[in-house]
Amino acid sequence: MATPNIKVTFEIKPDMYEMLKKIRDKYELPDTSKAMRVLLDYAADDGDWDEIFATIRCRRCS
Repeated sequence: MATPNIKVTFEIKPDMYEMLKKIRDKYELPDTSKAMRVLLDYAADDGDWDEIFATIRCRRCS
């Protein structure tokens, strides 16, 4: 049985939200929240956390 979702508020940049909308549309997901949950599930289960979090990426810091 699936656990219920909880509502969480956080801030993201506009281009990140556009990315979530593109994912939602391309994969016919019900909403952008589902796109975010899929990304978080991937990071939790299949992602290499050192690869994801130890590498410094700053697309907006130039």
